[in-house]
Amino acid sequence: MRFSRPLSFVLLPLLASCQVFTDKPTEPVIEQTRMQGELSLNAGQLLFRPCQEQRQFILKEDSAAELSSDASTLFGDGHATLYVDMRGQLQANAQKGVDGQFVPSQVYRIQAEGHGCTDINFARTILRASGHEPDWNIAVSNQGLILNRPGQEPQALPYLEEQLPEGRLNLSSEANGQRLDLWVARQRCIDGMSGAVQHLGAELRLNGEVLRGCAYLGGARND
Repeated sequence: MRFSRPLSFVLLPLLASCQVFTDKPTEPVIEQTRMQGELSLNAGQLLFRPCQEQRQFILKEDSAAELSSDASTLFGDGHATLYVDMRGQLQANAQKGVDGQFVPSQVYRIQAEGHGCTDINFARTILRASGHEPDWNIAVSNQGLILNRPGQEPQALPYLEEQLPEGRLNLSSEANGQRLDLWVARQRCIDGMSGAVQHLGAELRLNGEVLRGCAYLGGARND
């Protein structure tokens, strides 16, 4: 059965209106912010002060249980402040003496030692990985990969990156007499020497030797 041309023109607005009313409502976008700063403890509450700022935020407890546990361990070693790098949402808070609250959704790193807010290379860093026994350190930026080992000169190497499922990465290099494969995966990792907690586990295969450690994404990478 065929509709006549006038009738089909009448139906078009009706069909269009049905389409408007059957569309699913869009979900509101919750803005997430990555921030670095200092954690301190006051009357049992964790306070967060962003780097180079005077503002202070309370960490929302029900969203920071694991962070609170890690901070408690590091504070227990006698440290007054800790460095933290995390992503989350800033919210208003009626409590006096603070500028709001921070609801963390991802903690990249928490540590008591190291450069923290004074790390001038953080914004250019894509990835940093390190381990011990023996000590090793890899810094990755847009300029390349630098391998550091005690007693040896730093080696700058070109590299290839392969992104794998579940947020895993593989960085490989074969230059200057070195064969290097660095594998990182999303896994809570504790540095055995400093107690720092990082959000990536790392495995370095260097000229056939397998070395393990921790890693974190720097300011130039926000995965």
